[in-house]
Amino acid sequence: MEFDSIEILKVIFLGIVEGITEWLPISSTGHMLLVDEFIHLNMSAAFKEMFFVVIQLGAILAVVVMFWKKMFPFQLKDKMQPVIKKNTFIIWLKVIIACIPGAVITILFDDYIEAHLHTPMVIAATLIIYGLAFIVIEIWNRKNIPITPSLEDISYRTAFLIGMFQVLSIIPGTSRSGATIIGALLLGVSRIAAAEFTFFLAVPVMFGLSAIKILKFGISFTITEFLFLVIGMITAFVVSVLVIKFLMGYIKKHDFKIFGWYRIVLGILVILLLG
Repeated sequence: MEFDSIEILKVIFLGIVEGITEWLPISSTGHMLLVDEFIHLNMSAAFKEMFFVVIQLGAILAVVVMFWKKMFPFQLKDKMQPVIKKNTFIIWLKVIIACIPGAVITILFDDYIEAHLHTPMVIAATLIIYGLAFIVIEIWNRKNIPITPSLEDISYRTAFLIGMFQVLSIIPGTSRSGATIIGALLLGVSRIAAAEFTFFLAVPVMFGLSAIKILKFGISFTITEFLFLVIGMITAFVVSVLVIKFLMGYIKKHDFKIFGWYRIVLGILVILLLG
């Protein structure tokens, strides 16, 4: 693979798309499908899959950096001795519980789903179905006060059930953040707490999936390939920081209906262009 400024621009664009779509509940897979249809990267299929894994790591690192104080389960007391922050430790226990359903289903069915369900029509269908779900749930939620207002209030049972909803995201086009947020809203979790729990849950899930794929494909790259990975990862990281800040500010005053309508439009677009 030779260095090409046009390819660098494509890599930057894909990093931007990943940074935007990974954290908004609009399906990064659906967008990558459309982008890949019109922007053909000059790289092997195996390296392209690795590239998408690495830019996802850039996105998840943005969450770790932005929520470090809230996520890090230790604090330094006298004589620089680390002390466990009980509330944070409990949140991580709940996150681990929420990861169990998805881990089991992914191990059992990931290869089958990758081989048979990564099609434009499946992605279009899930985009539209979950878009409608967001609209209906938010209309229903207008008259309901959340029974779980904060991240710390999420129970072990609720965490596990949110993890069950996350299982749905194994189907392409669903959106991992979309599935967990929908599940949390249905269970009476506030929008802010739903988004924060989604961010926490993303860390072990995405690091785990990335590690599996990196082990699968290996880490032998040319200098140009390595450059593409670094540029894509940094771009996804920077854009993710901006998008997360936007989302957390937006949902303090607004609901998720706009993302539902967007998903429906994107699903129709996928059908028209790729169906």
